[in-house]
Amino acid sequence: MPRKRTLKLRCPICKKEVKNTDADFPFCSDRCRLIDLGKWASGAYVISSPVADAEESIRDRDPEDPEDEA
Repeated sequence: MPRKRTLKLRCPICKKEVKNTDADFPFCSDRCRLIDLGKWASGAYVISSPVADAEESIRDRDPEDPEDEA
């Protein structure tokens, strides 16, 4: 019978080692979980907008736009 694999990672807040079977995973405690939530709520963490591909911007341009003809 195959064994369940246990991952050991580090808490993103305090860097303490945490197992994936722990109740507060991926955090080591409820305290670290609340600190992380506070960072999201205050805007300390941001998700950047996707970078536009150059080919997409060329395809999206209007072929009759006078600014494109130089």
